[in-house]
Amino acid sequence: MLNTVSFVLTTALLAPAAPAAADPVRTAAQETVSAGATGVQIRAVRDGHTRTATAGVSELDSRKPVSPTGRFRIGSTTKSFVATVVLQLVAEHRIELDTPVERYLPGLLPRGEEITVRMLLQHTSGLYNYLRSISLAGADLEKVRYQHFSPESLVAIATARPLEFPPGSRFSYSNTNYVVLGMLVERATGHAWGEEVTRRILRPLGMHQTSVPGDRTRIPGRHAHGYQEMNGKLADISELNPSVAGASGEMISTTVDLDKFVQALAAGRLVPPALLGQMTTPRSATEEYGLGLQIRTTPCGIPVFGHTGGIPGYGTIAFTSADGKRRVEASLTMGRGPGDDAYYSLIDKVICA
Repeated sequence: MLNTVSFVLTTALLAPAAPAAADPVRTAAQETVSAGATGVQIRAVRDGHTRTATAGVSELDSRKPVSPTGRFRIGSTTKSFVATVVLQLVAEHRIELDTPVERYLPGLLPRGEEITVRMLLQHTSGLYNYLRSISLAGADLEKVRYQHFSPESLVAIATARPLEFPPGSRFSYSNTNYVVLGMLVERATGHAWGEEVTRRILRPLGMHQTSVPGDRTRIPGRHAHGYQEMNGKLADISELNPSVAGASGEMISTTVDLDKFVQALAAGRLVPPALLGQMTTPRSATEEYGLGLQIRTTPCGIPVFGHTGGIPGYGTIAFTSADGKRRVEASLTMGRGPGDDAYYSLIDKVICA
């Protein structure tokens, strides 16, 4: 007969092990691929502990996994870098937020005496979004895929159309705003916006895998391939000239480097607290955009700020809580999806886990 102690021990040994709790980061990665992404890599930080997960493949017709440290195009997440440089110039009294753009770039914009730097940053200028006139969808991408676009040519496309509303009256997301801000940075500093991003942000933070490619069409180093549907088939569009995005979405990075950026931003290492407060404050309660940053309150009540990004073949997420203790960065290599809702669903699942 077993005594009490041996009975307890034997029972414990024979009992089936409790199922391990699902890893929410890995689950989010798998669900993103199920929603249509070719591959995904996620980096999540909570209270100093880092978790990574990947799902899908880095290249169709192969079993090669997605690298958790691979590079990718970050699309509109570039806007947060440009906005940070602009706010640094504001702190240096070289640019004023509520000064008309006409003072810095005379003759560039219609009603430029009414459009302020703040309006460009918060997408309330009324400027037409030039990308509505350059189709990057489907087979149309091939027409412009390797074409060089100067900032002046992109702004000219926008200013050939009337303003969509009186400056400052409402919000409407327009890539034109950030192309103009890139030109403003160059006028204020004498250097291209990418040089200022590199000097002021990338080098100090040790973001060695991040670059502003200009007309370079290839993604350097290890990277997952991005795809887009063309004529009913998925075409590899990893190579393209990103000058069509310019200061609104040209950059290349990694989840590790993007984590350095949002962490430093939240910690006040890049922009003085008062100006960071303006970056993270929407113009109204109904808007979710500050100055170069998207603001979101997750379902668990934790507010986060950062930016999503989209460019043919790639989708990006880089968000942090205000205290910097919870952060998430992700790259989605696109196939036949997922839709925009997947970005926010991923943010919510990881931040609230």
